[in-house]
Amino acid sequence: MDHMQAIRAFARVVETGGFTRAADSLQMPNATVSKQIQQLERHLGVKLLERTTRRVRVTSDGAAYYERMHHLLAELDEIEATLGRAQTRPRGRLRVDTGGSTASGILIPAFPEFRARYPEIQLQLGVTDRTVDLIGENIDCAIRSSAQDPALIARRIGLLPWTLCASPAYLARHGVPTHPRQIADEDFPVAGYFSNSSGTVQPIELLVRDEPFRIEPKHSILVNESNAHLACALAGLGLVHTLDFMVRPSIERGELLVVLSEYRPQPLEVFVVYPPSRQLSTKVRVFIEWVTQIYDRLGPP
Repeated sequence: MDHMQAIRAFARVVETGGFTRAADSLQMPNATVSKQIQQLERHLGVKLLERTTRRVRVTSDGAAYYERMHHLLAELDEIEATLGRAQTRPRGRLRVDTGGSTASGILIPAFPEFRARYPEIQLQLGVTDRTVDLIGENIDCAIRSSAQDPALIARRIGLLPWTLCASPAYLARHGVPTHPRQIADEDFPVAGYFSNSSGTVQPIELLVRDEPFRIEPKHSILVNESNAHLACALAGLGLVHTLDFMVRPSIERGELLVVLSEYRPQPLEVFVVYPPSRQLSTKVRVFIEWVTQIYDRLGPP
């Protein structure tokens, strides 16, 4: 029995709540995880897990063992991450989670630069708009617009400006608003964005005399995906309020025009969040340093 691997397998089952998710996160067969834990139980002479057809429950002995081993594994990972070759040449798999627009619009275009710096790091990029459980799914870090999870460490990496824009054909048809109030008062069609998880429509909130001014527009269409939102703007379906990096290439090509730029709202804060056990990981540290540089290029002047 590989004693340390069996302890890691047991810890992952406890953290994920089941053998299948633990096996996926460890990238090994379900049967191997089950066998390792059975061998560990025989070695210790205690029952660590109660298995039924529907669920896995940690025994009192298992809970006590996990509490001690969890801290031991975290300390071991930190020691290995800060010693020897891993300090100067970070290597191994780095699991990062982010949303679709961030992946396609920011990270992937810049990733050749990261690969050139750290060729021995294999990035596994999870692309989803749901809020994943970093600890339960064994993910190293995530890029989010919120730092509210008390179980995670958060570091702000940048500020992303917002832009209100439309196609030249749309503005020729409807005119160019000169004040945010006109958008609602004169029924300027807006291509809106709604959240998959909550179903709520993303508001348009600009600044008028440094005070937030919320617009309740007439929506010509609502979408729940950033690339579709951009397509709506290019098709002339409405004004689009979105993060600047999503539309900047189209603006520079003249396919979209910025409106009401003097009323832009405060930029969106962006964070890298990660479990405390990853705090001293060299892979996570160099990724945060790199991604902070990338976001600095995108932020407001």
